[in-house]
Amino acid sequence: MDTFDLVVIGGGPAGYAGAMRALDFKKKVLLVEKKRLGGAGLYDGVLTSKTLWEHSMRVSAIHETIPSYEVPFEDIVQNVREAVFERKTQMTLHLGLLEAALGSKLFHYEKGFAKILDKNHVEITKENGSTHVIQTENILIASGSHPRYLPNIPIDEKIIVTSDGVKNILDFPKSMVILGAGVIGCEFATIFSNFGKTKVYIIDKANRILPFEDEDISETVTENLERNGVVVHHNSQLERMEIKNGKVEYELLYKDGKREVITVDKALVAVGRVPNIEGIGLENAGVKLTERGFIYHDDTQTNLSNIFVAGDVTGGIALVSVGEREARHAVVRMFGPAIKPISYKNISTIMFLNPEVGAVGMSEQEVREKNIPVKIVKLDYSTNARAIAMRKTKGFFKIIVTNDNGMRILGMRAVGEHASSAIQAVAYLVHTNQGIRELADMIHPHPSIIEGIQECLRMLLGKSIYKPAVFKDKLHCYTCENGVCTPISSLITSE
Repeated sequence: MDTFDLVVIGGGPAGYAGAMRALDFKKKVLLVEKKRLGGAGLYDGVLTSKTLWEHSMRVSAIHETIPSYEVPFEDIVQNVREAVFERKTQMTLHLGLLEAALGSKLFHYEKGFAKILDKNHVEITKENGSTHVIQTENILIASGSHPRYLPNIPIDEKIIVTSDGVKNILDFPKSMVILGAGVIGCEFATIFSNFGKTKVYIIDKANRILPFEDEDISETVTENLERNGVVVHHNSQLERMEIKNGKVEYELLYKDGKREVITVDKALVAVGRVPNIEGIGLENAGVKLTERGFIYHDDTQTNLSNIFVAGDVTGGIALVSVGEREARHAVVRMFGPAIKPISYKNISTIMFLNPEVGAVGMSEQEVREKNIPVKIVKLDYSTNARAIAMRKTKGFFKIIVTNDNGMRILGMRAVGEHASSAIQAVAYLVHTNQGIRELADMIHPHPSIIEGIQECLRMLLGKSIYKPAVFKDKLHCYTCENGVCTPISSLITSE
C-alpha cells in the first residue's frame, strides 16, 4: 500500500495550491482530481467568465464610436477556449515536470475519484472502475462546489442554464432572463448586455441588486445596466419557469400583487453554489458538517486533527484567492511552525461589472449595522485626471476609517475604471491595522486612478486639493455614529 504525508482531494485552485505548498516542506504528496485539473474555476468559473467579460468590455468600448460594430459569437467562444487551453496547459505541464523531477518520492498526481475510508485511508476509483487504497498522515479536502439547482426549474444546461452551462450557448440569444441579482447574475448581465445583441432581464426579489453591498454601489451598477438596456424586475417573486417550444416562459409576482408573463430565448439560474461532498466518505471518518451543509472547520482544521479543508467546501468566501490562501494555510498548520489564524479582514475582491467594483474590508452598510463609529470620505471619479483622460468618469471612491485621531482604515470601495487596481495599497493598510498618513503623503504617479485614493485620504486629514465645501456634489465627508450620519467640511486641522 502506497503511503503519503498528504492526500489532497480536488485539483482546483485550492487543492493545487495546497499540494504545491506541501512540497515546500519536502512532504510526499498525492493530488487527486476526479475530472479536470483546474476545477470549475478554470472551465466553468472565474477564467471563462472573466475572459468573456474582458471581451465584452472591449466590444462595448468600440460601440461608443462605432455603434454598428459586431463580433461573431464563434470568435468570442474561441477566445475563451484559447484562454482555458493556455491555463490548462500551464498547470498540466507544471505537474508533469514536477513528477518527472521529483519522482514518486515526493509528488504524484492521479486522476480519479477519492473517497475517505477513515482518517488515514483514501480509496481512489479510476475511470475504468479499478480501485486502490492509499495510506496518508493528513488529508486536505478541496473538492470545490457546483451551481445550486432549484427543484421547480427544469435546468437542462442548454435552454435554462447555470454558470456551468453558459458554454453550451452557441450564439447570442436575442433575449435572456437571469434569476439571481448577486455577483454572478450581475456579471453575466453585464457581459451579455455589453455585446449589444441580447435583451437581458434580471429577477431581483429585493428592492435592489447586490443587496450585500452599499446602496450607492447598487445604484451605480443598476444605472449602467439599465443604460445597456437591462430590465431589472425589482421586488419580484418567480412563480414558475418553464421550457415551451424551445424558449423560456417565466411568470413573476410583484409585491403589489401584479403578475407578469415573459418569454425569452434563454435563462441563467445563478442562485448560489453547493459543496462537492457527496460520496467522498466524510461520514466514514466522522467529519462534521455545518447547519448549511458545508464542512465544519476551525481555521481550516475539521473536527479531526489530521483532516483539513479549503475553498468552496468551507462555506466561506467563495473566491479563488481565498481558497488558495486557506489551502496554503492548512498545509503550514500541518507541517510548519505555529501560525496565527487566517484574517479575512483584508480580502480584496473584484466584481466584474460595468463599471467594475473593487472592495476590501468593511462596507458602509456593515459598519452601520454593527454601529461602529466611523468617518467616511467619498470622492467622485469625475475629479480624477486619469478618469477624465479615459473619458470614464462614472464612479467613485469611498474610504471608511475609525472615528478617532488614528483613523485606521476599516474598508474601501472603488467603483469605476481600473477600480480593482486601486485597492491593494489600502488592503495592505487594513491588513497591518495602520492609519492613513503614510499613504496620503506618498508621491503617486500622475495621472493615475490611485491619486483618487490619495485625495480621499487628504480630505480626511483636512488638506485636500479640492475642498468639500466647494465641490459639494463631488466630495463628501461625514461621520456615522449611533445610526446618525453628519456631514462635515473639514475633519481635522491641516498638518
